[in-house]
Amino acid sequence: MNTNQEQTSNEVYDVAIIGGGPGGAAAAVYAARKLLKTVFITKDFGGQSVVSTDIQNWIGTPNISGEKLAKNLEAHVRAYAGDVVDIKTNDVVSKVVKENDHFTITTESGAPYTAKAILVTTGGDRKRLPAKGADTFENKGVTYCASCDGPLFAGLDVAVVGGGNAGFETAAQLLAYTKSVTLLQRTNEFKADPKTVEKVLSHPHMTGILNAETTEVLGDTFVSGLTYTDIKTDEEKEIPVSGIFVEIGIIPNTNFLGDMAELDQIKRIVVDPKNQRTSVDGMWAAGDCTDSLYHQNNIAAGDAVKALEDIYLYLSTQ
Repeated sequence: MNTNQEQTSNEVYDVAIIGGGPGGAAAAVYAARKLLKTVFITKDFGGQSVVSTDIQNWIGTPNISGEKLAKNLEAHVRAYAGDVVDIKTNDVVSKVVKENDHFTITTESGAPYTAKAILVTTGGDRKRLPAKGADTFENKGVTYCASCDGPLFAGLDVAVVGGGNAGFETAAQLLAYTKSVTLLQRTNEFKADPKTVEKVLSHPHMTGILNAETTEVLGDTFVSGLTYTDIKTDEEKEIPVSGIFVEIGIIPNTNFLGDMAELDQIKRIVVDPKNQRTSVDGMWAAGDCTDSLYHQNNIAAGDAVKALEDIYLYLSTQ
């Protein structure tokens, strides 16, 4: 197995996998098993969930920390890599160019790689809550992953910041086991589809507040509440909650692609859900960097495996 050593000048990989979260790791294992000569490029392993203290929805594992999950992903990839998968860690892809039938991948370290196919699993970064104390209480009541951390708040009062579909879907999920959910939206209307808004707000333990600018997270060791400003009246108000779930958007890590592939309005890669193909022949994508309807660790891994299976067929017919 090669780790961070230079690619030989005339070597062409079957596939380049970019990104080391659950999707990239799953694809790398499958690539190794199918004996596809692969370069696997990632800053590190784990993805967004690496900061979670207790993940309870990773299938086959009742609970695991994000740090442990990252270590397990790395161990699994390295166990299968052999001399098939070249693992390049501590590096970030800066540019991808397609020339004839091959892709040239350039990294921040300056290392160039050439591959016949490419799988992008670079994920995204959650937009951070721009409120005082939000960073201080991250993973101490402030969370960006309801599916990962929601069950930890069973029987407690919680808040959701963000009135789009993601916010309302999170609220609906939390209502199954929390004491109450208060959703705050900074504009004068909820952005989720009307039927979803109506259904979720009809729950007896659900409250929606418009024109609410979240200003501060309160607490000592853990979150105890938040304050928000009523944008219409400029009045400062306080809500006692034990958890704050932030759903104000994702920034996909796709800038290195430039305009070579079709992207949606927020720069997520548009894919065919049947096989994860992009608009560029020879390029696939999976996980939070895509326009897939749902984004979870298990979904990213499954979609990446789906993509790798399609890549194998694609390469076999070239």
